[in-house]
Amino acid sequence: MARLARTAGLTDVQQEILSTVRDFVDKEIIPVATELEHRDEYPQQIVDGLKELGLFGLMIPEEYGGLGESLLTYALCVEEIARGWMSVSGIINTHFIVAYMLKQHGTQEQKDHFLPRMAAGDIRGAFSMSEPGLGSDVSAITSKAVKDGDEYVLNGQKMWLTNGGTSSLVAVLVRSDEGHSPEEAAAKPHKSMTTFLVEKEPGFGEVRPGLTIPGKIDKMGYKGVDTTELIMDGLRVPADRVLGGVTGRGFYQMMDGVEVGRVNVAARGCGVAQRAFELGVRYAQQRHTFGKPIAQHQAIQFKLAEMATKVEAAHAMMVNAARKKDSGERNDLEAGMAKYLASEYCKEVVEDAFRIHGGYGFSKEYEIERLYREAPMLLIGEGTAEIQKMIIGRRLLEEYRFQG
Repeated sequence: MARLARTAGLTDVQQEILSTVRDFVDKEIIPVATELEHRDEYPQQIVDGLKELGLFGLMIPEEYGGLGESLLTYALCVEEIARGWMSVSGIINTHFIVAYMLKQHGTQEQKDHFLPRMAAGDIRGAFSMSEPGLGSDVSAITSKAVKDGDEYVLNGQKMWLTNGGTSSLVAVLVRSDEGHSPEEAAAKPHKSMTTFLVEKEPGFGEVRPGLTIPGKIDKMGYKGVDTTELIMDGLRVPADRVLGGVTGRGFYQMMDGVEVGRVNVAARGCGVAQRAFELGVRYAQQRHTFGKPIAQHQAIQFKLAEMATKVEAAHAMMVNAARKKDSGERNDLEAGMAKYLASEYCKEVVEDAFRIHGGYGFSKEYEIERLYREAPMLLIGEGTAEIQKMIIGRRLLEEYRFQG
């Protein structure tokens, strides 16, 4: 067991789950990750293995066939998986957010219909908020749902959909001005948004009438997992597929999902940073300059010390955010801090490991090259650093309101 990023107070069950996941990562993911990533190939065999381990149902209650574990357990598993290959953790994360939203906000019929098959991994989830040109301004969503009898007709274009092709259930956030005047909708846009549960066939092209998933977006990193657009053109969705059965609550449902998603992104940052440290400290002991391993040079020891401290600090903040959510308390402040710190530290630790590798870090033969391209995605996913700072700043002003 690595010395860094240990978590105190885990139960025997949690420790057993993490040990199993770590063994799987070491044996089934790390040996093939770089090759699959360079080919931009979906890791079907790895995903099948995760399905056998029951990870798709990790946080789904036992009554629906899941393991009923905590957010902390899930985050620590994500940390291990990201240590092996961050793209795999992304496949799990989007599925988990949809399952979480269903568990927290779905009707009983929706839970009974979806959660057992999601726990088994037979239904894979994805969620969709962003749109072309939207950025972080969710209130500017233009995709729209209009009621037509017992159905809604959805039109619009969504962007940056992880698992867009391989998923079979997508939670889609659109504008639905039903019950609101144009003036009310303009004044309070968050109250006129609805989340729809859209079932589809896996694949690309027209996956159901009115719904098209174009091909994969070619990315700098975060390869293997499919990232796509989603185009709705007269897509008809039954009214009973409104998440929770009531329109106008979609923004708050999505933000609840994103809040736990930020803990997940923090966990991914921790995992990637841990792997970068492992690669850096190992190479520093193998590479010789001026007659001795570079690890014996003070400059490198300073760098390793800074890297390890950042790994430890990010892990501690991620664990704190997960435990806060598990306790039932509001954790947007802790989740924002953890996501911000872990993603920034991940970038810095990866770059330091890259520097330790010297010219070899620039070669595709070395794993650090892949990590160097993957880390930047964490600076953007689930909200940029600037968005996290806005959330943190507003919450701090609430907590430390000056009474003058």
